[in-house]
Amino acid sequence: MYLNPRILGSGERTLVLSHGYGGSQAIWDMMLPHLARRNKVLLFDWDFSSAPDAGEEGEQSCYTFSRFADELVALMDEMKLSGAVYVGHSMAGMVGCIASVKRPDLFAHLVLVGASPRYMNSEDYEGGFDKSDIEAMLGSIALDFRGWAEGFVPLAVGSADPSAVEPLARSFFAMDPRAAHGLARMIFLGDQRGVLDDVAVPCTLVHVSRDFAAPPCVGRYMQARMLAARCAAATMETIDSVGHFPQLVAPDELLGILDLVLGDAHEDADGEETAAAAAALAEEMSSEVPAGGLAEAAPEVQGDIDVAT
Repeated sequence: MYLNPRILGSGERTLVLSHGYGGSQAIWDMMLPHLARRNKVLLFDWDFSSAPDAGEEGEQSCYTFSRFADELVALMDEMKLSGAVYVGHSMAGMVGCIASVKRPDLFAHLVLVGASPRYMNSEDYEGGFDKSDIEAMLGSIALDFRGWAEGFVPLAVGSADPSAVEPLARSFFAMDPRAAHGLARMIFLGDQRGVLDDVAVPCTLVHVSRDFAAPPCVGRYMQARMLAARCAAATMETIDSVGHFPQLVAPDELLGILDLVLGDAHEDADGEETAAAAAALAEEMSSEVPAGGLAEAAPEVQGDIDVAT
C-alpha cells in the first residue's frame, strides 16, 4: 500500500513524512530543503495517490486504518528505521498513532498535523461534521468525484492561490474515483478515538485555527484523552491560518513547530550553506522521482471499513 519510498538528506535524526487523503509526497515539497539540511527524511506515497483501476464496478475499497498502520510498520522495517519522528497529516496522523501502539520502538515522537480520530459529531463529541453532511459528501463523491474535488480542494486549502490549489488538485484528480470513495468512507465513517488511550509515544498535535475538517477542538480532545491515559507527553500547537493544509499555506509556521520538536532553532534560509543544500536537494529530488510516476499498484477492493472504537 505504499509506493516510491525515498530518503533525502542526512543526519542522526530521521523524519517520516506521511501524506493524507488526496495528497502525495509532493505535499511536503516546500518544507524539504529546510528539513533535509540536518535530518534524514523518508518520503513515500500511499497507493491511493494514483490508482489507475480500483477494481470491478460496484466494489468498494477494503482500506482500513489498521492496514495502513501495518504498511507503515513494514516500510519502516524495510528501511531499517527506529526512533523516528513521524509527521502524519490528516488521516495519516491516526495511522501513525495505531502504528506506534503496534511498534512503539519505531517512533520517538509523533507530530499529528490536522489529525482527527472521529469526524462525525455526536452528543458528547464535536468532530466537525453532522451525519447528514457526511452522507451528502459521500454521495457526491460516488456520483461525480472530480466535480466534488473541484469544489472541495480550494475549500480544504483555504486559499485561492493557484500555486497552492493546483498541485493538490492534480493529486486529487489522479485518484481512482472508486478508491477515493472507499477511502472517504473509511475516514469519515470511522471512529478511532479508543486508539488514543493506548498511545504512549510523546505527541505534538498541530491544528490550524480555522480548519473546517479538523477544528482545534478536536486537537484539544485528543490531547486531553491522551494525557488522561498512557501518553508520556501531548502538547498542542495552533497555527493562525485557514484550511486543512498548512504545508501549502503556512509552511514556515509548521517548520517552526517541527524545529521545536527536533530541538532546532528555526534559522533564516538565506545563507550560503542553505542555498547549497537546497540546490543539492533539488538535484537529488529530480533524479529520484520514478520515471513511471505513481501508478504502480492498485488497491484491493473488498468493501471492508474500519469503524472500531
